[in-house]
Amino acid sequence: VVEQYVEATPVEAGRSSAIKENAITIGEALEATAQTVGQKAVDQSDASAIQAAEVRATGSNVITPGGLAAMAQSAAAYNADCKHDQDKVKLADILAGATAKLPADKAATLQDAEGVACAEVRNPDATATPGGVAASVAAAARLNENVK
Repeated sequence: VVEQYVEATPVEAGRSSAIKENAITIGEALEATAQTVGQKAVDQSDASAIQAAEVRATGSNVITPGGLAAMAQSAAAYNADCKHDQDKVKLADILAGATAKLPADKAATLQDAEGVACAEVRNPDATATPGGVAASVAAAARLNENVK
């Protein structure tokens, strides 16, 4: 019998002393995305970026069932087969209240922004969405550079 061991990267749950005061978290950046381009239908690029953001926020590469990344992936798959735009799942449906939906969160860094941006454009025919997930995490990271 073979057992599988998963060793999680330690990340403080919720808002804690690990998050610099006034620093913008990845969860907050995701919520900003819901505000700026929330009516955009979720596609595979968005799902990849959301997954990368969740991994960086939580410090774990294990996708949480029912978490943001799982919901985004399901939404992208649903939207790919959906005929009517009004029936598609939108970014706001997934990202509204993102901070509360994440099991852990952390201040956005430039490394986080780079990782999320790479994830957003790694799929064939993918383009970065202006004001999308990568753009929001990048904006948060740039603002956080001034908080130091």
